[in-house]
This record gives sequence, structure tokens and C-alpha cells, in this order.
Amino acid sequence: MTRICEHPILGDLTGVEQVTIIVDGKPYPAHEGEMIAAALLANDIKSFRYTAHQHRPRGIYCGIGRCTDCIMTVDGIPNIRTCITPVRDGMVIETQYGVGEWKRGAHRE
Repeated sequence: MTRICEHPILGDLTGVEQVTIIVDGKPYPAHEGEMIAAALLANDIKSFRYTAHQHRPRGIYCGIGRCTDCIMTVDGIPNIRTCITPVRDGMVIETQYGVGEWKRGAHRE
């Protein structure tokens, strides 16, 4: 895991609740409230999606929700920007291929 646990501006992560997210069928630890992209990078996951036409891998690019390089399918909903979406316990995250596909029964909250 490659997580910064002590930061001069953001402070110390001691006491932050740890949760579990499921990424492509595997459980990974994350911190409650951190952005999905940060949790993925902390777990050495750098490819979030593959482009529709040339099937090239993409990961985080702008980190502020303006581009769409970090989109993934989250809880069955495609095209979720992972750099601005916080994790929650039990969240199911999947690598997105192309434009993504809605999973049966998925809905926005």
C-alpha cells in the first residue's frame, strides 16, 4: 500500500475509520470519506478504465472532476468520476470498458 499517513497540511490519518471497498471482485482497504481515486492509488491500482475505440488504459489525470479519465462503474452505475466521489463501506467498483453499461437494478442515490 502506498498511502501518505502523515501530511504537513492535511494532518495525521490516525483515527480515521477504515472501510472495505470491492474493486473488480477483490476487497481493498480505504479510509472513510476519501475519494475513490485516492483509495485506488493507495492500493497501487493505476488503471481505472479503457477507452472505447483504442482500448487504452486511463487513470487519474486532472484530479478535480473536469476530465473523464478516471471514470469507473460504481455500484452498477457507469461513468462515475472517481476523483470526486467518496468511498463508503462495501462500495463495488469496476474497471470500465468503453462507455460503460448500467447494471440491472443499479440506481443513483
